[in-house]
Amino acid sequence: MSTPREVNDNIELQPADHDRQSRATDAMCLNESRLEHKWYHNLKYLVAGAVFGILFVKSEVISWFRIQEMFRFQSLHMYGIIGSAVITGIVSVALIKRFDIRTLYGEPIVLSPKKFGKGQVYGGLIFGFGWALTGACPGPLFAQIGTGATVVAVPLLSAVAGTWVYGYFREKLPH
Repeated sequence: MSTPREVNDNIELQPADHDRQSRATDAMCLNESRLEHKWYHNLKYLVAGAVFGILFVKSEVISWFRIQEMFRFQSLHMYGIIGSAVITGIVSVALIKRFDIRTLYGEPIVLSPKKFGKGQVYGGLIFGFGWALTGACPGPLFAQIGTGATVVAVPLLSAVAGTWVYGYFREKLPH
């Protein structure tokens, strides 16, 4: 079985497709699995999501007040949690690269280099403003709804709509 990178390299490109191919790694997943599993294999994601939701609730990550404290620089609580997540991510990626770690099913994990551009700055600002205004980060939206904060359905629907709009206009946007 060929890796996603090999599959992409073997595609014969038309001139109009060259730009699309060169941008393919900007926002698309290269690690898409081609394995098909029975429905019950997805139960592990349900369990992981439930555990993750409980951790969000217990650590107060989903608290609107904690999020407002962070954006007003009144508390280091959220910065400590975000900082530990960033350090965990850095260490995890370094271990994956160093030891050529594969998925549970033996598939290679492809980490493509990303170029930094002004789009990340604009996107980060929009994301941060939305987070500050709503008090809801996309990660804990479901946990917030699960705790009874049904008003968070508005940011959830907005996030889904924003993702759809991006997907619709992706080919026309500068990356």
